[in-house]
Amino acid sequence: MRVLLTGAAGQLGRCFIDRLPADWTLMAADSQKLDITDATAVFAAVTQFKPDAIVNAAAYTAVDKAESEPEKAKAINAEGPGFLAAAAAKLDIPFVHISTDYVFDGTASDPYCENTPCSPKSVYGQTKLDGELAALKANPKTIVIRTAWVFSEYGNNFVKTMLRVGAQRGELGVVSDQYGCPTYAGDIAAAIIAMLSKSQLSYGVYHFCGDTAVSWFDFAQTIFEEAQACELYPHQVKVNPIASHEYPTPASRPAYSILSTDKICALNLRPSPWKQQLKTVLQKILSQ
Repeated sequence: MRVLLTGAAGQLGRCFIDRLPADWTLMAADSQKLDITDATAVFAAVTQFKPDAIVNAAAYTAVDKAESEPEKAKAINAEGPGFLAAAAAKLDIPFVHISTDYVFDGTASDPYCENTPCSPKSVYGQTKLDGELAALKANPKTIVIRTAWVFSEYGNNFVKTMLRVGAQRGELGVVSDQYGCPTYAGDIAAAIIAMLSKSQLSYGVYHFCGDTAVSWFDFAQTIFEEAQACELYPHQVKVNPIASHEYPTPASRPAYSILSTDKICALNLRPSPWKQQLKTVLQKILSQ
């Protein structure tokens, strides 16, 4: 299989490259190699490479900065996916697009299903939703995978931030009234590869995230507990729970963004066992 991967330098992109089946051919494109906001460049790249599938892991993920850069966020998160999906449609091939739990408003009390009405509370969430809609409209062979709280051994993420700040301060406050499901980027990559490997693809929107819901505070505590357990992190860190209003941010976050994974489980794909994967990631980060 020939796959065009965008966002190749990000967490998901690098994990995807690590797990690429030996008999697949990959064009791994970061933003320097392919600007997905340039429709002409997108169509030229797709026409030249002639992939059997396109996976879009590129995104504008600076949630707070998006509030002051809405046009840039729109170009990358909404327009770019539309161009990629349209290029895939011209070749009549599948397009896989990664989206987010931030398309929901966070007011639910039960896990969000794929058909739950979306109501983003931020520019980031709105542009990601617009990207979903643009892709689904441009190509009927689109798979949208919404995920949440992504972490890995690569790039910038909550796990790395906690380890760095914890080592500097020894004590920190973490929001305890926002709930979601941490997800290992490697498991998202493996799920995409598994879906593309099926003889008959099931198109549409899917949720894929961690198997256990926690608050950011719970997540932080688990990170430090596991880091100290592996004996590679000598710092003693005290984590204090704080309310969202004590840590104001430019962008509003959903208080509850737990995703139901029942639909993707029906494809025999398990949710990410994030606590188990966290141990592996910490070993990789702390042994560097």
